[in-house]
Amino acid sequence: MKVVFTGTGTSQGVPVIGCSCPVCTSDDPRDKRLRTSVYVEMDNGHNISIDSGPDFRQQMLRARVRELHGVLFTHEHKDHVAGMDDVRSFNFLMKRKVDVMATAAVEKALRREFYYVFEEDPYPGVPQINLIPITGQPFDYHGQRIVPIHVLHHRMPVLGFRINDFTYITDANYISDEEKEKVYGSEVLVLNALRKQKHISHFNLEEALDLVKELKPKKAYFTHISHLMGRHADVSAELPENVELAYDGLELYL
Repeated sequence: MKVVFTGTGTSQGVPVIGCSCPVCTSDDPRDKRLRTSVYVEMDNGHNISIDSGPDFRQQMLRARVRELHGVLFTHEHKDHVAGMDDVRSFNFLMKRKVDVMATAAVEKALRREFYYVFEEDPYPGVPQINLIPITGQPFDYHGQRIVPIHVLHHRMPVLGFRINDFTYITDANYISDEEKEKVYGSEVLVLNALRKQKHISHFNLEEALDLVKELKPKKAYFTHISHLMGRHADVSAELPENVELAYDGLELYL
């Protein structure tokens, strides 16, 4: 399985207009972050993007993705769904619909934001999608088992996902003991870590590190990183050997 971090930042990511902080003025490409998402090539021959934020088109071009079979949504916030319109490019290239896997809450938001996609007689050229409802239960995607992990983003329900030994959790600051059981044994854990200061709806760096110690993956990568975290090189020097800050373009092979 191949995983590409197509975005590791937030809506407070880099660059921030008018900001003169060390991150926003950094020349290190690892400090240049688009909104958070990952592209996954699965062992079953299918590939998906987890989320499609406002930078989705740029991310797919940058990663040279020519085929996209599905988009799997974690939750309905705008920085995770706003780019869904751009699946139309893959409709054109592949001559087929793109699967969209979403909970009822995400579907409601998509129908509101992209109403034209769901009309009975859609305008020519609108995105063509195959909507696949998902719940909190494990499901099969072309022979690949995907396990949803329920987390909370303050009071908002969000789904993380485990695919084989790869677990991806973004936009969270609480995971119950029951849901943690789904994460144990992961070879790679991706976890959001917004900044060093405490935050109302995201893990901060200390909380994310504590969770890595508890869940004991072989390797952990932090994503959904604000410019308030600090420069990639500086923060990396403070991390344990099995933990890294992810960066846009990072590729993993599992």
